[in-house]
Amino acid sequence: MKSYSILVVLVIVLLCTEAAIVHGQGKGNNGSGHGNSHGKGKGNSNGKGKGDSDGKGEGDSDEGEGDSDDGEGEGKNKGNGVKKKNKKDDDELNYDMSSSKTGQDRAYCKGKSACYQKTLVCPSECPQRKPTKNKKQKACHINCGSKCEATCKWRKPKCDGYGSLCYDPRFVGGDGVMFYFHGAKGGNFAIVSDDQLQINAHFIGTRPQGRTRDFTWVQALAVMFDTHTLAIAANRVSHWDDNVDALSVRWDDETITIPYDGEGECRKGDGDERQVLVERTDDKNSLHVKISGLVEMDIRVRPIGKEENKVHNYQLPDDDAFAHLETQFKFTNLSDEVEGVLGKTYQPEYVSPVKRGVAMPMMGGEDKYQTPSLFSPFCKACRFQRPSGSVATI
Repeated sequence: MKSYSILVVLVIVLLCTEAAIVHGQGKGNNGSGHGNSHGKGKGNSNGKGKGDSDGKGEGDSDEGEGDSDDGEGEGKNKGNGVKKKNKKDDDELNYDMSSSKTGQDRAYCKGKSACYQKTLVCPSECPQRKPTKNKKQKACHINCGSKCEATCKWRKPKCDGYGSLCYDPRFVGGDGVMFYFHGAKGGNFAIVSDDQLQINAHFIGTRPQGRTRDFTWVQALAVMFDTHTLAIAANRVSHWDDNVDALSVRWDDETITIPYDGEGECRKGDGDERQVLVERTDDKNSLHVKISGLVEMDIRVRPIGKEENKVHNYQLPDDDAFAHLETQFKFTNLSDEVEGVLGKTYQPEYVSPVKRGVAMPMMGGEDKYQTPSLFSPFCKACRFQRPSGSVATI
């Protein structure tokens, strides 16, 4: 009887030990690797970079890191980072600029991140954050957040790059696949719809006699996040002039003016709000937009020229240059369930349905992504919701 009691005790001890091990170092959470939200190890449901099963932590479009109850995770994703806003996202734009004797701009980082009180010096290859000849020179890009770096970048959209939206309209998705989405003249469509962000586009267009579909271009974008809406539009102009600015910008219910001289920028966001930067990247018709922890956009306005109109047989009227936007997006912290014409191409398991090897591979989805207005977050597949109690006033 005594031996039997000892045996029972040993079995109980072994079971408790196994439970502790499973709790502390279990096998993954819908991701590759090991670990869970309570113990140390690797693996999560969100993917590449470090994070946990709830998507907490910090990071950017390539990697994020964080834990829950002292657990770490590492899994597989498409480079979208984590889901929740981290205060360090705002530190990317929290700096003061000055110039050195060599002519290289310097940034003194003020945010409470790994870059706190550090001075970042622009590389000699791109000594200025805002070069006077933006079309021919790279600019110094400052990041006082988790990256803590000053790097050289072009400040204009690359229409063949990932996340681009140009022409009539042609997209390059997060998977690198090019496709066309025609939408409809006068229509509004969700380009990206996620938990924290929605970007809608307003389409302009024309349908020449005898055609069965519209020629379309993106005339305006509305970026919705938290309680705010940032809208950027190409103004209607009858005849194009490179010396006339055809861009308009609205912040909530306010039209904002981006100065042409000095810093040539406008900043929004106070206290715990996300930091928003809108800055000119050329004398006219070109902007860079950054919303901390969510998205960066390089935008320019261009018209349809006479030769282009003739070659493509658009048959545009003589009194409308059809000024439209060319944009390249760089996203941060997209979820795995992100939706939208462009957004869905950033899903980890996404496989493009478009036909390869044809001149104009077409993407459908007008019925899923059409919204009632440019500023509406509602569509059949949309995910974004305003925080409870907030109302968009634009």
